[in-house]
Amino acid sequence: MTSRAVRLTIGAVVVVAGLLLIGGVAWASQAGDGPEQPIAFMHTVHAEQNDIDCVFCHRTVETGAEASVPAVEQCMFCHNVINDENPKVTDPFYRAEIAKLEAYAENNEPIDWVRVHVMPDHVRFVHAAHIKAGFECATCHGDVGSMERVKQVRSLNMGDCVACHRENDAPTDCTICHR
Repeated sequence: MTSRAVRLTIGAVVVVAGLLLIGGVAWASQAGDGPEQPIAFMHTVHAEQNDIDCVFCHRTVETGAEASVPAVEQCMFCHNVINDENPKVTDPFYRAEIAKLEAYAENNEPIDWVRVHVMPDHVRFVHAAHIKAGFECATCHGDVGSMERVKQVRSLNMGDCVACHRENDAPTDCTICHR
C-alpha cells in the first residue's frame, strides 16, 4: 500500500470514528429523562389517555422528511374547546401548563421546543419513507404515549440505522442517508 493510500485509509477511519462519536454524544446527552421543554407537554394525556394518533399533531410525518411539530394555533384548535370541567384541565399543574400555551397564543409567539431526537447535519432521514414502509413511530421513538417527558430511546447512530436497513432488506448505499 502506498503512503498516500495509508493516509487516506487512516483519514477515513478517523472521520468515521468521529461521526460515530458525535452520534454517541448526541444520544447520550438525550438519554435519561429527556430534555425539559418550555411547556410540559404530556404525551401520556394526549396519545395514551385521549388516543390521539401521532399523525394528528405531527402532520407531515407521512408526506415529508420531518415530523412537523404543531404550531401553537394547532394546539389551540383543541384547547379552545376543551371542557374546563375536565379534571385534567382543572388540575393546578395542567392548568399552569395550559396557561403557558394560552400565553404563547395570545402573544402570537411560537413555542421554542427543545429537539429530542438529534441527528448530525450530514444525515438525511426521511420519515415519510419509513412510515410508507410500514414502520410504527415506536420503532425508533419508543412508547412515547407512556413517557411523562419524551426521551430518545435508541442511539439512532449509523450502526443502528445500517443494522435496521440490513434486517429489513433496505438499501445501505451511503447516499440514501448521507447528503
